[in-house]
Amino acid sequence: MAMTKERIPKSVQVEHEAIHSALVEATRAPGRVGAAAKALAEVLHPHFVREEEIALPPLGLLASLAAGDRLEDADVSAVLAMTDSLRRELPRMLEEHARIRAAVDALRLAASTEQNPKVRQLADQLALHAQTEEEVLYPAAVLVEISFEHARPSSPDGVLSQRSQAETHAVDVVRFPPSAPTSVNPRQR
Repeated sequence: MAMTKERIPKSVQVEHEAIHSALVEATRAPGRVGAAAKALAEVLHPHFVREEEIALPPLGLLASLAAGDRLEDADVSAVLAMTDSLRRELPRMLEEHARIRAAVDALRLAASTEQNPKVRQLADQLALHAQTEEEVLYPAAVLVEISFEHARPSSPDGVLSQRSQAETHAVDVVRFPPSAPTSVNPRQR
């Protein structure tokens, strides 16, 4: 199965779609709320697109990895290409989160000033979404890559082994923001 949007976990797809829909609606609001929502949409849209290309599809393999299922070579190759891109682009994506947070703060202020609780709730949801990505989703995508990088090529029956030398070797993959883990090495916890 090709690693495309349909491999993004449904819960994450639904959340992204709900945020997008609510933001589109907020851009139609008059005054400061609409202007702030448009400014947020400008920085958020390309970020969401790139996440859906490289950061979120690998998460669709988590259940299969946890179950020890055999994975198609094409899926493994595709996910490794995506997670390699994610590791390279992660510092920029985290910088984008800083710009997104600033735009979310401006939207929250506009919504509070104009007494728009629905848009205020959207701003709170977006702030939490970015935090979840930094603390859970991005590290999980990197762990998917680590599980393949350290997997034995194959066991005697041809099934990829998901258990690996990762348990005995320290791996410092990327630097996450201070609120998130600084390493995905489980031995450092």
